[in-house]
Amino acid sequence: MDSEKPAYKRVLIKLSGEALAGEKHFGLDFDVITKVCTVIKQCVDIGVEIGIVVGGGNFWRGVKDGGGKMERTRADHMGMMATVMNSLAVADVLEQLGVEVRVQTALEIRAVAEPYIRLKADKHLKNGRVVVFGCGTGNPYFSTDTAVVLRAAELNADAILMAKNEDGVYSADPKLDPKAVKYDNITYDEVLQQHLTVMDSTATSLSMDNKIPMILFALKDPNNIYKVVMGEKIGTMVE
Repeated sequence: MDSEKPAYKRVLIKLSGEALAGEKHFGLDFDVITKVCTVIKQCVDIGVEIGIVVGGGNFWRGVKDGGGKMERTRADHMGMMATVMNSLAVADVLEQLGVEVRVQTALEIRAVAEPYIRLKADKHLKNGRVVVFGCGTGNPYFSTDTAVVLRAAELNADAILMAKNEDGVYSADPKLDPKAVKYDNITYDEVLQQHLTVMDSTATSLSMDNKIPMILFALKDPNNIYKVVMGEKIGTMVE
């Protein structure tokens, strides 16, 4: 199978913090992270350049966790710190598997990680290193979904892989509406018009403006990452 050619040369993967927590729904499940990182190693081994943006929802959900008693900017900064913990965990597991990795953060924490510098990140990717991006965009009011689109645009990624708890984009919430229909393909325009919760509207419009295709699929089976990279039709393609 490794002799096959991947469909994408460079991808940005969004890993939700919740997905990294596994069944525990909080903290880190290293069995889950190891399975995900093993598949990422497979992709690196066939020459795919991979950047990863990690969410932080398994530790902190910003103002929601602040219970309305916290200033939004500070709550968001705490969320950024949560993504750093996840980034370091993912980097550590990748290194244990023999993958070269660098963590870059949008806020400077020099003792822990490199500051995000686009040209440096680009060089790491070209040299076959996985780059894990922490702290989102470094700005409050912007989600890690927006961060993955921004990094994908800056680094000329061929596609964004949204590895989430859902297995695709639906016409309504499948948990609440049994008639909800899953889309195989959908345009960014349709996502915005129908107010579908693929990701926040800022991230959606940024992807649309930069014409970056996005594949949204379930991380429940980490092999989906490899399948998507190889061009298999899984989840929902948004373009």
